[in-house]
Amino acid sequence: MTPTRFFLIRHAIVEPSARVVMYGDMDVAICSLALAQESAAYAWLAGRLPEGARWFHTPLSRTRATAEAIFAAGYPTAALSVEPRFAEQHLGEWQGITYEALARLLSEPPHPFWPHGAAERPPGGESLQDVIGRIGPALEEMAERLEGMDVVIVAHGGSIRAAVAHAMGLDPHQAFQFSVKNLSLTRLEKHGAHWRVASVNEEPPAGAAA
Repeated sequence: MTPTRFFLIRHAIVEPSARVVMYGDMDVAICSLALAQESAAYAWLAGRLPEGARWFHTPLSRTRATAEAIFAAGYPTAALSVEPRFAEQHLGEWQGITYEALARLLSEPPHPFWPHGAAERPPGGESLQDVIGRIGPALEEMAERLEGMDVVIVAHGGSIRAAVAHAMGLDPHQAFQFSVKNLSLTRLEKHGAHWRVASVNEEPPAGAAA
């Protein structure tokens, strides 16, 4: 049986003004300066991703812009489809506030590697468990519908973390222990009824030419 292979890419780094707040699923732009400086990463992704794959991005412009930059770096331009189920965690009333302001709103201590605890659900928003709860069924549905195909999804740190958690059966606290870097590649495979994590946070080799 040919596995269904998922190639998950976290979007490029966002503009500096967005990085100082909890932007969640706000539609913020990628950093134009970083876009110019990260040509090696885009070229590496263009050569690393399988040709003939089905391509998806989320409704947020930063994921489409990242996909288009990979095409510009040499990957054969492919049709792009929107997959809203892979959107970033919605932070409700927390969206747009600073990290300092967030610290005063928490109901439990923050995770050692994240600004808030794994069980926190922002008012009007989603907890990480909620994100895992929508990403898991999305992965299963796509694995069945696109069985045996290669699937590229340009998504977000939260949704990729949730995908890994689903594949490995992790709880939200364990999921927050994964750091998903911008422009990194995470590969998941569905073999029959079983998930395999082939890699997390693949990046260009050190010293790759820009």
